[in-house]
Amino acid sequence: MILLCYDGSAGAQAAIDLAARAMPGTRATVLTIWEPFLEAVNHGSWFAGDFTLGDGGQNYEQIDRAAEQAALETAAEGAQRARDGGLVARARVASRQRGIADAILFEAAVVDADMIVVGSRGRGDLKSFLLGSVAHHLVQHADRAVNVVPSRDLVVQRRHVHATSMVVGAARAARSAIAR
Repeated sequence: MILLCYDGSAGAQAAIDLAARAMPGTRATVLTIWEPFLEAVNHGSWFAGDFTLGDGGQNYEQIDRAAEQAALETAAEGAQRARDGGLVARARVASRQRGIADAILFEAAVVDADMIVVGSRGRGDLKSFLLGSVAHHLVQHADRAVNVVPSRDLVVQRRHVHATSMVVGAARAARSAIAR
């Protein structure tokens, strides 16, 4: 059984698509993590809903219900994508009561996943170093296999960079050979 981490991003979509192509017919749980309001405030990642705070505002429970409902819809979308690709998938949501990667690791143990599949956001090296990376944390701390899948756009970007590096390297080698 595989645990597919899904937040609706291009990387998460690519992860589901790859899992479906590579392991058709496999049982899968599509996990979406949602963040309770007070956790979001504590971690500085604000819930981006249409809520106001103060005397006429919504209370925390209403905000949390809306966040959980949005996560349920996202997980259902991911599970449908997985089923459309040939996986035997069900949706699951969990609240973040710790870091996102730790929440994923906890849920992987709960569902007894053989593998965690997660999309790569494709942050640059500096941002990943400064902000951390869910995928990196998973790879470093998981007690089961982790497959990190880049989005299609990131694949194209990386292939362009690698191709450019190869051309530049070949040009340097040619100039060096001519100069000798």
